Amino acid sequence: MKFLASHVIVVLLTLSAGANAATFTFDTDPFAGSTALTTPGRQIVGGEPFISFSIATDVFAFAPTIFGAGDQVMFANDIVGNLPTSGVNIIVLQTTDNDGNPATPFGAGNAANLIADQITPSGPGFFVYFNSGLDLPRLVFSTDLSDNTADLKVLARMTNLSGRSDLLPTFTSSNFAMIPEPSSFLLLTAAGAIWVFGGGVRRWRYRAG
Repeated sequence: MKFLASHVIVVLLTLSAGANAATFTFDTDPFAGSTALTTPGRQIVGGEPFISFSIATDVFAFAPTIFGAGDQVMFANDIVGNLPTSGVNIIVLQTTDNDGNPATPFGAGNAANLIADQITPSGPGFFVYFNSGLDLPRLVFSTDLSDNTADLKVLARMTNLSGRSDLLPTFTSSNFAMIPEPSSFLLLTAAGAIWVFGGGVRRWRYRAG
């Protein structure tokens, strides 16, 4: 499979004249340009774009054919001890360790380890956690949520949510989507969904390195 994970395109999906939301679409290989997948041990790849994300309206959208995490959102948002042990591919982690106490520094690897201790079946997935050093939430892809040695790619940091770890519980499944197959997209278009690429649309392009 040939990938170009170096950019993230943000488009505005307009469902009606008064209902606008920014969709952050991830549809290229997250590890392109790195040796993470061929290097022994866990590799954490950063270089993520800095974005402004509105929990009330915005969406992270993923291409199932790229990430292999399934074509449905299976979502959980809780402290680590309350997370289900299976049946999830997107997690918002509300705590930093098994006792609910912050670790310093608390990064993507710490969060991934906590999740791996809870999740049983192997499989890739995504998680949002609050980075204590950066003081903001980040979105991360894991090649295997159940494996504490799985490679990680930080997909985005939400700079507008700096200092707001209290907002993590407000993320819902509506903030995440799997990009539909072309036939499904045509049905959405027929139903009146319009992708707007013209003036006033926010676009983000990210280049690794």
